[in-house]
Amino acid sequence: MQVIIRKTDRNEFHQTENLTRETFWNLYNPGCTEHLVLHNLRNSKSYVDDLDLVIICQREIIGHIILTMAKIVDNKNKEHEVLCVGPFVVSIDFQNQGIGTKLLNSSIIEAKKIGFKGMILFGNPDYYHRFGFKDAKVYKVTTKDGQNFAPFMALELQTKGFDNIQGRFFEDKAFEINEEELSKFEERFPAKEKGKPKIEINN
Repeated sequence: MQVIIRKTDRNEFHQTENLTRETFWNLYNPGCTEHLVLHNLRNSKSYVDDLDLVIICQREIIGHIILTMAKIVDNKNKEHEVLCVGPFVVSIDFQNQGIGTKLLNSSIIEAKKIGFKGMILFGNPDYYHRFGFKDAKVYKVTTKDGQNFAPFMALELQTKGFDNIQGRFFEDKAFEINEEELSKFEERFPAKEKGKPKIEINN
């Protein structure tokens, strides 16, 4: 399958938000919030346009990934810049065909070129470990609440990238969802019915 990976054009923002909505709808929660997170990240100071990527097959956008700036705060309150991965989606019709692998690998290459030292994400360890992601606790990085768990992972982008970056991870406030804002944002999209999540997450 021949594909093209490139930066997302501004006139494709809504299309990628809708793709994100379609992919995440009723996946982990009734409805979803990831499309609003994506929208707000693009309007935040954390946004890096070179790390907002689409993958295209026969002129159709079949996947999207965004990496945004985040920080790790050490025990001396010094801030260290890293990247946060996601939302990251592949169209339901094109999953399990290597599309996500190509897109994620391309984003890693671009992030290395820019000079970022590492990236953090929350995801499925069985999927992300094969890209080199490790449990964040290996690098002495915790969530902002001081927690560690298997889906919280980190990847060094430079040799010994996390050697001097240890502490608590803080992503952009765009990940904090306001229900009233979400309800209003939903008016921009075709109506969909919320249902039981396909994947149950035990907190």
